[in-house]
Amino acid sequence: MIAQLVAANLNYRPVRTILSILLIAVPVTLMLTLVGLSQGFVEDSGRRMRGSGADIVVRDTSPTSMALSNMPEKLVERLHQVPHVTQATGVATHVVSGWTTVNGIDLVAFERMSGSFVFQEGHSFEKPDDILLDTFYAQQAHVHAGGKIKLFDREWNVAGVVEPGKLAHIFLPIKIVQDFDGTAGRVAQIYLKLDDPANINSIIDSIKALLPGYWVISVDDMVSMTSANNVPFLRPLLNVIIGVAVLIGAAVASLSMYMAIQQRTREIGILKSLGASKLLVLKIILMEALFLGLGGSILGIGFSFLSRWLLARFVPASLPQAIVPQWWPIAAGIAMASALLGALYPGILAARQDPIDALAYE
Repeated sequence: MIAQLVAANLNYRPVRTILSILLIAVPVTLMLTLVGLSQGFVEDSGRRMRGSGADIVVRDTSPTSMALSNMPEKLVERLHQVPHVTQATGVATHVVSGWTTVNGIDLVAFERMSGSFVFQEGHSFEKPDDILLDTFYAQQAHVHAGGKIKLFDREWNVAGVVEPGKLAHIFLPIKIVQDFDGTAGRVAQIYLKLDDPANINSIIDSIKALLPGYWVISVDDMVSMTSANNVPFLRPLLNVIIGVAVLIGAAVASLSMYMAIQQRTREIGILKSLGASKLLVLKIILMEALFLGLGGSILGIGFSFLSRWLLARFVPASLPQAIVPQWWPIAAGIAMASALLGALYPGILAARQDPIDALAYE
């Protein structure tokens, strides 16, 4: 009976119901989009790191030196001579914006390690102003092979568009990046490929002894360290979004239920005159809020797919979003709990109404 009353109440005022569900869906979408972006960054970073074909990464001092070309390039050849190291290549990096960087590569050495680029359009470097983009960045920049793109106040010729998944979204010859940054003869990272991955731990120990003070790690360990919890400010931001979700859900449910009670004073009076207890009236109000929270949760999950499509359509390189089903029940639980919390006070008011006063209400 309670479910039938709730369904009738929601159907009787469809505009209020739809607006309430939409407003609850907004914070659910924000939560799922933020979590999806954090997971998307992790998956995209790991995929591109593995795409380098390397087994070990060497950097200066700590992982915070990732974008600083401060290691002598001569170390590449020195590390190449370490037993069991079959390939070695150095990479210079330059930050474009946010998470996007340009990788300066020695094309021959890089392709020897990771495999040849697969060109969707165009060709490899031929001229001093040639640049390579992967398909994600080319789509984001709305450019094709043969077109022009402006980066760091300079115009480049898009020589080719390659398949994604090889370390970066943008590539230039290493000498050009070094000259641009004034870091000639220096690299940001050195990637090593071994004859047998089973030797990784012993080779890492050898390199640490050879180059004390340098940060040496396997690609697998590096990928495993790349998690949402390691992204600066992400956890506090997620907590803020969750707090906003609770406030919005509670406010929407409270306002919706309060308005519903004002419009259904006589209905509540009739129910109580027929013997409905205070608990039954409270249950009806809370059940209605629960349905609003559930509807907002389902719609918010749907909107998260829409946000992923929009980001993949317009900024696939900068904002890769994943769908994280594990967070669906969490977001839904937060939305429904906040809706119940917001409906509690209006529900208590409704339960306390005097049936005589309610029946006399005009």
